Amino acid sequence: MTAKLPTPAAAFRIGTRGSPLALAQAHETRARLSKAFGLAFDAFEIVVIKVTGDQILDKPLREIDGKGLFTREIEEALLAGDIDIAVHSTKDMPVAQPDGLVMETFLPREDVRDAFVSLKYKGLAEMPQGAVVGTSSTRRRAQLAAKFPHLEVVEFRGNVQTRLKKLADGVADATFLATAGLKRLGMDDVPYHPIAPEDMLPAIAQGAIGIERRLDDTNTAALLAAIHHAETGHRLMAERSLLAGLDGSCETPIGGLAEISDGQLRLRGEILNDDGSQVWTADETGPIDGAVQMGRDMAAKLLAQAGPGFFN
Repeated sequence: MTAKLPTPAAAFRIGTRGSPLALAQAHETRARLSKAFGLAFDAFEIVVIKVTGDQILDKPLREIDGKGLFTREIEEALLAGDIDIAVHSTKDMPVAQPDGLVMETFLPREDVRDAFVSLKYKGLAEMPQGAVVGTSSTRRRAQLAAKFPHLEVVEFRGNVQTRLKKLADGVADATFLATAGLKRLGMDDVPYHPIAPEDMLPAIAQGAIGIERRLDDTNTAALLAAIHHAETGHRLMAERSLLAGLDGSCETPIGGLAEISDGQLRLRGEILNDDGSQVWTADETGPIDGAVQMGRDMAAKLLAQAGPGFFN
């Protein structure tokens, strides 16, 4: 269908969190839509919405609520018609959208790797006994415990700027950030070192921007089709299918990464218990059109290895 284009008089509203990274992702979405349809930026309005995960900073995320901490209020605004689309870091998204919403548009994926950030050290291998690493991620915490049990781990939350200040203040000797976020923010001055997926499998959907819309909004569907990146979509179908099969959230120790090469899709998955004492991994390659089934099969394989009640 031919999409009805937005105009400054009836601007297309893009909902987002208010963090610097979230705003950078919303601006990238606006720029891609503007270029795709030859529209001025003022045809699009960026609407900042406060979410629970950004308002409660004195508790670990796992103690607040498992799912939707960075999405719930934005999705409520989308369902209410206060915004036309919602722009998310896909790794923060539960695999199931609320009734009436769908996320099927993804922008080209950035660097998937975790970044080691420290003012003292260049990598985890350099850190001595008792050195302190700050992270709020249960995945990273478990992966650290599995491979570097001599390090101390402390809770560490906040946006990029907040975490860098905590390092400068000596709260921790090192932390982790997503390499994609540092690149999107143009933070080349940050002392970071990307970690290979072989050494630290990233969070599912890390580095990917997802765009959510109302299911019955066919005009918006036509607009978004112009900026969807098909390869990223296939990769995330596999990863999010794996996550769905594990019934996990962004606060569960799960890693996953799908890559496409020579017409084949490779999916790697990993689940850990909280203290890193047990790690189960899987690695499969198959046709791209089998992405969803590959994710389901891998989830079943990992759960069979871990045994019943693992996520309890």
